[in-house]
Amino acid sequence: MIRCAEPMSRSRSATPSSLIRKEHVYVASSLTVTERPTMGIATIMGRKGIDPEAIGLVIGASPPKGPTRVEGERLALIGTGPDTWLALTETPEPSWSWKLADKLVGLASVSDQSGAYVLFRIAGKDARRVLQRGAFIDLHPSLFRTGSVATTVIAHIGVIFWQLDDAPTFEVATFGSYAFSFRKWLDATAAAL
Repeated sequence: MIRCAEPMSRSRSATPSSLIRKEHVYVASSLTVTERPTMGIATIMGRKGIDPEAIGLVIGASPPKGPTRVEGERLALIGTGPDTWLALTETPEPSWSWKLADKLVGLASVSDQSGAYVLFRIAGKDARRVLQRGAFIDLHPSLFRTGSVATTVIAHIGVIFWQLDDAPTFEVATFGSYAFSFRKWLDATAAAL
């Protein structure tokens, strides 16, 4: 006779996103961490042979060439790969990504990622130091400055992050299922400064 394990009453895997803290947290006087829960996020992938400028004319923001961030009227574009961008909007309307997809028919594919990513805003004089402890890329201000973007790994967690201003302020996007682990790393690293 083969004995089976007792049934578990609750999952022991990833923490449900409903349990992840969503408030502002002030880790130290020199660092502020805020989760950005209401952002609209979509991936735009240009079709083969389509000039990115044609996409820019339609959406009102010229897509960046390379890993940079550009701002349009109501849309920011983050370069994540060849002819691939994350589109971000602060005030997403219902079905905003479908409207974006309709505008880009024949030019690009659009996939709504609003429920897939969690965005953290990390600001203050220690923001760069905290990220540098996890990201194995050079974040020196002369190399990684306002508008710079990196797709990398921090604490074994895939992230995309960019610098918003010279304060410095950074935004970090990670998949929702890793948000709790990333936040735990972020809090522990900030506390160790």
